[in-house]
Amino acid sequence: MRLSDIIDRIKLPFRKEKELFSALHTIIGFYPHNIEHYKVALTHKSMGQKGDNGKPLNNERLEFLGDALLDAVVGHIVYERFKGKREGFLTNTRSKLVSRESLGKLAQEMGLMELVHTAAPNRSHNSYLAGNAFEALVGAIYLDQGYDAVMRFMKGRILKQMVNIDKVAYKEVNFKSKLLEWTQKNKVRMEYRILKQSQDDKGSPIFGFQVLIEGVEGGKGQGYSKKEAQQVSSKETLERLRREPQFIDAIFAAKSNRTKMEEEPTTAAPNLEESKTDFILEQKTAFTSSQEETVKPERKKDAAQKAASKSAVAQKGAVSDSDAGLKATSSNSVATKATESTAAAEPSSMEEEDEFDLSDISHNPRELSREEIIAAAEAAAFSDQT
Repeated sequence: MRLSDIIDRIKLPFRKEKELFSALHTIIGFYPHNIEHYKVALTHKSMGQKGDNGKPLNNERLEFLGDALLDAVVGHIVYERFKGKREGFLTNTRSKLVSRESLGKLAQEMGLMELVHTAAPNRSHNSYLAGNAFEALVGAIYLDQGYDAVMRFMKGRILKQMVNIDKVAYKEVNFKSKLLEWTQKNKVRMEYRILKQSQDDKGSPIFGFQVLIEGVEGGKGQGYSKKEAQQVSSKETLERLRREPQFIDAIFAAKSNRTKMEEEPTTAAPNLEESKTDFILEQKTAFTSSQEETVKPERKKDAAQKAASKSAVAQKGAVSDSDAGLKATSSNSVATKATESTAAAEPSSMEEEDEFDLSDISHNPRELSREEIIAAAEAAAFSDQT
């Protein structure tokens, strides 16, 4: 190997490190002291790198540190910028400035994502990954040059050059609407539970609410109106959804249990005997009048044929004395009434088949059958004609 090749191989790491120094100067506004902090901040866990001690080497720990620093630094800046504003206004302003979406967009605009080493796909559109990288960068700045350097970076580079803090502060964000949109998209149930309703020292009403998603307790909020309290509780819930994977897991576990219970069959099996009885009753009431009319003529025809046969027998054995005639006349009257009663209320075939019909059971002594009455009537008529 030639001497020039050896020199080039030695210069290469220095050249790459020099490029990183220059790129970081463009992003943060000053040169790093210890470049190693920034190398870790720009390494995503998907790379699977490990340090000399065998432990994972990525930006997760720096991300945690940067998140805490951003809350403190941005809170300090907002406190000084908006003098006299209430705590709720300051909290909302800080939340909007350090939200995952805001930090992710800043990381993209600054060109920070071009320096991040990651094996994750679609990193240019991953605001979560970009926001984490921004927080890790802030953690690296703090370890490298301290709290004042973080304050200079956020004041001079971010809030002065890239963000209109006044516009962010006075822009109303409907946290309740955003939370409702998320719950509807994921088909989970949400409600607001009132925690308290009281008054402060000046007599102004104070309301407290908590969000419940599938019964899992979410964020709490307090305000001088129900709307304000629900907005605060919604914002806190949204923050928990962004930062606490276990909170999301609990919600969907509760949803799974609810939907499973709704889909389970009832424990009591249906009574088959009752169903069978109901079916028979429906068939009886559904028997149409046209079917009844069809049955009646056939029954009348059979009755007429039986009556004619009985009449012939009665003609052969007719009595001639007046007592017999009077008896037949009386029987004729009875037969006429029985025939009218039968014609007025002819029982249907379904009623005759009803095994629970008790209309034919009587406590009176034996009476003449219908056929005997008709035969007697025919005999009386024949005797009158003779």
